[in-house]
Amino acid sequence: MISYTKNQLALRNGQDKPEIWVAVNGIIYDVSESRMWKNGKHYEHWAGQDLTDELKDAPHLPDVIKKFQKVGYLES
Repeated sequence: MISYTKNQLALRNGQDKPEIWVAVNGIIYDVSESRMWKNGKHYEHWAGQDLTDELKDAPHLPDVIKKFQKVGYLES
């Protein structure tokens, strides 16, 4: 898989490019097809970001993100 910078991830926010991506634990997932991520927003969360810390407080299990396609790694 390809690695992406935070700036490259930030462009996949559902506004600047058609892709809607989020990063969790260093892995970038494509959530473009999810109805829960329309326009790059999911409740108070915005796409194009590392959501590792936010996922800890989510009302669903952390593994829910694993159902989405992995597109790459987030450079640290």
